[in-house]
Amino acid sequence: MKLQKIRLYLGFLTILICWMGCKEDLEFRQPHGDDATKPDVVTNIQVENRAGKAKITYALPKSPNMLYVKAVYKMGTGELAETKSSIFTDSIIVEGFADTKEHEVTLYTVSRNEVLSDPVVVKVQPLEASFRKVFNSIEITNAFGGYNLTADNPNRDDISIIVMKRNAFNEFERDNFKSVYTRTDEIISKIRGLDTLEHEFAVYVRDRWGNPSDTLYTKVKPIFEEKLDPNNFRSYVLPGDAPQVTNGAALEYAWDGRLGWPYTSFTHQINGGDQPHMITFDTGVLAKISRVWIRPFPEGTRFYYLSTMKRFEIYGATSPSLSGALDDSWMLLGSYEVVKPSGLPYGTDNAEDQATAGAGFNWEVDLNAPKVRYIRIRCLENFAGGTAQSINELEVYGSTLE
Repeated sequence: MKLQKIRLYLGFLTILICWMGCKEDLEFRQPHGDDATKPDVVTNIQVENRAGKAKITYALPKSPNMLYVKAVYKMGTGELAETKSSIFTDSIIVEGFADTKEHEVTLYTVSRNEVLSDPVVVKVQPLEASFRKVFNSIEITNAFGGYNLTADNPNRDDISIIVMKRNAFNEFERDNFKSVYTRTDEIISKIRGLDTLEHEFAVYVRDRWGNPSDTLYTKVKPIFEEKLDPNNFRSYVLPGDAPQVTNGAALEYAWDGRLGWPYTSFTHQINGGDQPHMITFDTGVLAKISRVWIRPFPEGTRFYYLSTMKRFEIYGATSPSLSGALDDSWMLLGSYEVVKPSGLPYGTDNAEDQATAGAGFNWEVDLNAPKVRYIRIRCLENFAGGTAQSINELEVYGSTLE
């Protein structure tokens, strides 16, 4: 009997709580009295035109029943848009415009009972929208095994660069794998894995309100890429190159296909001095280099440690100066920095760090660089803060074709 009474009591309590909660919700949605008075309008209106938008500043009325300000206008897509701003601020942003024409925006103050004031019409004339700036800055260039797409988005607005390819019916359709969705200021999209045949694409830019740009039609022809044969590589030690450590390491081990100690290139910090350490080798062929793959040497399970290169440069030459000087006979192919994925403190690698470094890093070379035969790697800083460098394995990719 006691158990039954407890159950009845709990059931009654639950119903009571639910009833009180529902009652409170209903009361919240009720109008604040029956005041149907129109609030006064905003005054002293000023307009600041921006890219694809405008900021409207005003003086709020002293109507005691006013709750917010509402702007009503048509966006570039033709759709009617509304945006609201509370009484705790003196401005409102209207956005989503696609052109630089003059547009009308209607402002209302709204009371707590949702009574609108008289309308106040404001004219705005937005500056060029960000999606158009992005479209006008797009550059697409042939690259090894694909293409590079670059664009500028200085306002960091949310934009979509839609890339379309022809389908089986010879019609353009969106390619989600090649399209770009971003708000970064410097847009870089590197597409790889294409054959060396000619590919046709159609590209346009769209903002988050659906406003589209014009369409760019382009053809790309990826550059053929191959792995240079490491059997042709030779050590090419020049004056100024750092000596290898004396307990087994050798420059030639950097391309022998073997992992672990001592099969690595490992320069000696003390004997090599405190200036950036350099190593030089001959690939045996004249080639346009696309990328250099480098796998760091791990100290146990720690890759981002001791002499693993953190900041370094790669140079190329066709006929390097025998003086060893880093002079005009050498061309800078690229400057690079290794970033630890986890951001953990020095000496601590997690599983992601180990997997990333263990797979090696691909360092792409400037596409405008000429063909070279000799490669020089210059370590500016390693993870221990010195300048010695270690490379467990490296591979060089590019094209020897004319």
